[in-house]
Amino acid sequence: MQKDYNELTRRERAALRQKYVESQKGNCYYCSTPLGVPPAELRQINWRLFPGGRNFLRYPIHLHHCHKTGMTLGAVHAYCNAVLWQYHGR
Repeated sequence: MQKDYNELTRRERAALRQKYVESQKGNCYYCSTPLGVPPAELRQINWRLFPGGRNFLRYPIHLHHCHKTGMTLGAVHAYCNAVLWQYHGR
């Protein structure tokens, strides 16, 4: 199911994100909690590192992808996506 994030249109990203949600049985790829419920915010996020600052959270479910290869990995909470990038470089 992996696709190159950089080659997808906005609509294609939304459709792929939904496919990941379904294949993950509605759980976050990173924290494994339901995507319909906000995750526990256990780490401090430096919002200045992200495009739009706190607007990064405007869309609660993100399509996570590798920034080196561009390949999609799964659907994650917006907060988990921030944790993955800031703390794990992913």
